[in-house]
Amino acid sequence: MTSPGVSETRYLGTRTDPAPLFAATGVTVRFGGLTALDDVSLAALPREVHGVIGPNGAGKTTLFNVCCGFVRPDAGTLSWRGREIGDLRPHRLAGMGIARTLQGLGLFRGLTVVENVMVGADRFHRSGFLSGLFALPRSTADERRLRERAWHAMSEAGVAGYAAAYPGSLPYPVQKRVALARALATEPDLLLLDEPASGLGHDEIEELGAFVRGLTERMAVILVDHHMDLVMSACDRITVLDFGRVVAAGSPGEVRDDPAVIDAYLGEAADRGGEHD
Repeated sequence: MTSPGVSETRYLGTRTDPAPLFAATGVTVRFGGLTALDDVSLAALPREVHGVIGPNGAGKTTLFNVCCGFVRPDAGTLSWRGREIGDLRPHRLAGMGIARTLQGLGLFRGLTVVENVMVGADRFHRSGFLSGLFALPRSTADERRLRERAWHAMSEAGVAGYAAAYPGSLPYPVQKRVALARALATEPDLLLLDEPASGLGHDEIEELGAFVRGLTERMAVILVDHHMDLVMSACDRITVLDFGRVVAAGSPGEVRDDPAVIDAYLGEAADRGGEHD
């Protein structure tokens, strides 16, 4: 458990913890004269859900974008399976075994649900361009395997019944599940979830929390969200950000009772409004 005023280069596990799949160490990000992240560290351990919470403007989205390769930190390091990543780029994530969902969903409106999810399974595509162009048997078998992976992911996410629909015709909570199914179709070792509970009702958030917990049988999860109930119920460990710094880190019970967390959510920081991060 950590507390304000302590160096933020920390919380990469104890000696009894397994080695992290993914770690961000001492990450600092500046946008002009604004420091969005200041010496932030976290680690994703196998079979665990690591939550990142904080009030609006705390730096959650910036940290998520660093972990996805959208933002390059000004200082600090990222590592995957114990090896430092020199230049993380979004297009490399799937090949590494990392999948993500975004606040904006990123679904292709001109593709059906099953076609959207098949895009997620594309890293398992084996046949080349010419095989697909001329519809050779290898390409046909390849597409069948991708479709099977997509159906499995859709069934797991509860959207198989919408396979032939287009995303724009579906309620927002269903679209969120489609985006999740597409990420699961990559069969990741690490799943990055950015505000998965946004736009969901209370019962849907409870279902999401149970679903995310079930994923730890085969992957690690980093969950960035501002819904305290979801994070407390779904996560094994939590990092709390405020004004770009780590103000607390530990188990849900430790974080819940930390004065810095209470101040961030119930004090002046909770009334800032405007910026969503």
